[in-house]
Amino acid sequence: MKNQKLRTLVYIALIAAILCVTAPWAIPNPLSPTIPFTLAIFVISLFSLIFGAKVSVPATALYIVIGAIGVPVFSGFAGGFAKLAGPTGGYIIGFLGLAFLAGLTAYPKFSAIWKRIILLIAGLAVAYFFGTVWFVISTKTSFFPALMLCVVPYIPFDLAKLALALGLSSLVKNRLGNRVKV
Repeated sequence: MKNQKLRTLVYIALIAAILCVTAPWAIPNPLSPTIPFTLAIFVISLFSLIFGAKVSVPATALYIVIGAIGVPVFSGFAGGFAKLAGPTGGYIIGFLGLAFLAGLTAYPKFSAIWKRIILLIAGLAVAYFFGTVWFVISTKTSFFPALMLCVVPYIPFDLAKLALALGLSSLVKNRLGNRVKV
């Protein structure tokens, strides 16, 4: 039992560290200069699918806390509470919903491929929702223009990230077998 708890803590720390290293790298989006393309959705989805919500939600929360205290782990190597309070901070908080819903897919009850796809898309929708609502509040923009600026340009890319995470997670789980049980 003690080894199991230690293993879980190590997975949480490792995933948070990988997220801290990959999420800051950003590619500007010419259609939406406010929000760049990052790997955060892919990394969170991938590890949620592999390890489940019990690991992915705390790992994502740890990543957010690390960024909130000022370590430059958010997109564009930004950090600090101001980034969370800024127009795109809601998307970062929305990552918790993605981690939770995508993490449910790691459990046998949700192992059917159609359930996994629905939960991944629902998790992405939660992240979009939190982000867009916060963007609307912080910029005093109306909801539809915010969707057109902050969500619509990203849908095809984010769906591709989810599909890639789904495929890779299956390969990793098959390869590692029982070694990733938490």
